[in-house]
Amino acid sequence: MITTSSIPLGNLKSDLRSAKGAIKKRGLAIKILQLIALILLDATSLILAWKLAAFYETSLESHLKAQASFELIILIVQLGIIASKGLYDVRVPSCNYARLITAISLSNFFLLLIAFFYEPNFYVSRSTFIMFWLLSVVFICTTRFIFYVATRNLYKLGVIRYPVFLITDVEEQDNNVKLIEKENCYKLIGVAEASSLDRHNREVILEFLYNQDVLEVFVSWNAIKKRLYLYWYFLSAGITLQILPIEREILPSKSKLSMIGDVPCLTIPAPLIAGGDFWVKRCFDIVCTIILLLLLSPVCLIIALLIKLDSPGPVFFKQNRIGLHCKQFKIWKFRTMNINAEKLLETLEAKNEIKDGILFKLKDDPRITRIGKLLRLYSLDELPQLFNVLLGEMSLVGPRPHTIRDVERFQANHFIRQEVLPGITGLWQVSGRSNIDNFEDGVKLDIIYIENWSLWLDLKILLKTVKVVLQKTGAY
Repeated sequence: MITTSSIPLGNLKSDLRSAKGAIKKRGLAIKILQLIALILLDATSLILAWKLAAFYETSLESHLKAQASFELIILIVQLGIIASKGLYDVRVPSCNYARLITAISLSNFFLLLIAFFYEPNFYVSRSTFIMFWLLSVVFICTTRFIFYVATRNLYKLGVIRYPVFLITDVEEQDNNVKLIEKENCYKLIGVAEASSLDRHNREVILEFLYNQDVLEVFVSWNAIKKRLYLYWYFLSAGITLQILPIEREILPSKSKLSMIGDVPCLTIPAPLIAGGDFWVKRCFDIVCTIILLLLLSPVCLIIALLIKLDSPGPVFFKQNRIGLHCKQFKIWKFRTMNINAEKLLETLEAKNEIKDGILFKLKDDPRITRIGKLLRLYSLDELPQLFNVLLGEMSLVGPRPHTIRDVERFQANHFIRQEVLPGITGLWQVSGRSNIDNFEDGVKLDIIYIENWSLWLDLKILLKTVKVVLQKTGAY
């Protein structure tokens, strides 16, 4: 059981989806240089192969046309198909020549179709295409071989090595270290136990990884299987996360399969601009909030008047809630209860309809006023929280902030909710609202939201919120 005395309130950082100082993907410069070199080698090989094949063309006019109009098409088609086959992954210090030959052959087939259907007056003999295909295969495979031999030698000499870190259980450490070293392109900075990812330890290890300019972090499946939400920390620091070996049935969003040696690995690549999506979300929140406040101001004035006429007390209700990183803030709502509602809470605890007792919900709560029932039915009492959004204490979409009373009953695994900005609405709210009578089920929905967050998901939740509110689903 965790009490408010153990809730950390100092040294607060931003939402885990925002950038922690990184403005670009780690190691991006060296990867871009390698990628440019590889593309230039392929392009040079293709142009040289075409010029040699066209040189032996019997028609001089055809030869000139080929030189003038077909080279750009060749580059676009050939390089595009090679890229689509994943053959520009410069991190891999070898080449799949069978896949490369397949890509070249496929692109030559498309070039033949282009020449036949879209340039009917442009004659290129079959022998020219056959010679171009053979020369392309020879030249590209040769330059690729030279490139990867040179790259591997640079790896061995330590000129090019990607700094990585390993987090794994003690019993898996030796095998995982050997697996990483076998790739011969990584510089292993250090190894930490799985406990370093625990809630009370992870800030230390993440700060260390950031300060050491670690490019990728390898985490064994057993070390991270209960902490999958942590990939947001790595994304926002511009660090690529490699999970190995993987459970194939678990595939978090933004992930892809890759191979480390002969072992399948779940890779969650770092974005080019770390935290960029989150700051777009923040700007979206501010713009939408200002627009909503302007449009709904007449509605808010009417609600304030009705509250005043309905029962004695203030128009607004302010309450301490636990928000980002367990920091307390005052949430604003239109008052829907009698002024002595909080004092009456203790007498109503026995009637709590939430099974595990962490939250308090009562369908026919006697503390709610007549106008309060109407406001809650359509969630109009939440409108003043738009000011909390403007102040940066909340977002339009996120896990709902809970009271101190509720957070005092949290278990350790519940605190992931406090790592992102709380929201006016969220996945929990559009998936049943008050009909969800088990706190653990609600937390699962919050974790699903955190693990799979995207701007598109936020937009879908906002649109679904309107539908749920109008249908009065699970409202009381």
